[in-house]
Amino acid sequence: MNIEKRVLGLNKLSGYIKEFLSKKTEDYNENDAEFEQILKKSEIENPWFTIDNQKYALKQWSELLTQDNVNQWLQNYSASKTTKKVGLILAGNIPLVGLHDVISVVLSNHIPLIKLSSKDRLMIPFLLKKWKEFSDGEIDFEFVEKLENFDAVIATGSNNTARYLEYYFKNHLNIIRKNRTSVAVLKGDETEAELKLLAQDIFQYFGLGCRNVTRVFIPQDFVIDRLFESFLDFKEIINHNKYANNYDYNRAVYLLNQDKFWDNNFVMLKEDDKLFSPLSVINFSRYSSLDDVKNFIAENEENIQCIVAKDELGIDSIKFGEAQNPALNTYADNVDTMKFLEVI
Repeated sequence: MNIEKRVLGLNKLSGYIKEFLSKKTEDYNENDAEFEQILKKSEIENPWFTIDNQKYALKQWSELLTQDNVNQWLQNYSASKTTKKVGLILAGNIPLVGLHDVISVVLSNHIPLIKLSSKDRLMIPFLLKKWKEFSDGEIDFEFVEKLENFDAVIATGSNNTARYLEYYFKNHLNIIRKNRTSVAVLKGDETEAELKLLAQDIFQYFGLGCRNVTRVFIPQDFVIDRLFESFLDFKEIINHNKYANNYDYNRAVYLLNQDKFWDNNFVMLKEDDKLFSPLSVINFSRYSSLDDVKNFIAENEENIQCIVAKDELGIDSIKFGEAQNPALNTYADNVDTMKFLEVI
């Protein structure tokens, strides 16, 4: 076991990604060609994975995986003295969403058996290959079509899939993750800059992530147009064919049902108490008492991944614009993956 080499390898991987992202396409050399092809092929296989969104995810990871960041994260945990095989069923809703689980397993001194999502099957193997090179071969991993001969499992799926997974893996140590989404609570005095950052929390990755905001709480006197104005930086999103199809479909349904909604030609706002909203739609509700908002959040805690709000509201929240920038010690479903891996 050589965790130090693995951490050093991650640091080299971070630098490798940063160097690639710093170049313009015309400046790519032979060593960059494979990376470029992975980006292009990933977008062809899954049109939601635009090159811009893939690069955004890569940038976030390159900033996280520095030696200092990783060592600071690991200081709260102990690597296992006994190496086990951990099955991973990865999600594929946004680029590289399963990478955190893979890294956690490897740095816990276990071997990940990785079942890739069909929606994200190229970039993770490419980065793991590079990580292994940068670590002098000090990491082991396997890609599998079916999980067999494992000691524990971490799986992510829809609520329906999760019920099946919970039954299937009931006799194994497991973490089974379900659908979650995120909310924002506005005080009413947010600046234009803060609302533009909220727009990023809503529209990054087309809103497909569990950390994307799908429900906004606003004060009674809040002017809806302020939200639409803050969204304008993302108006080009409607030019994406799959997003536009969702927008057209949901708009048609609302018109046929004679539902009340607000529309700016690329996203709709609907006054609705539902936590989850369809793609291209943001649910909102007006509140007169912040206690009502806090009660709703408490009642729906198991379905909420993160809350975006100002600190002074007294809600356990993150800052505007930070929803898609989780730290290494920020865990999906708020279950500490590293603590789980310590004791398997």
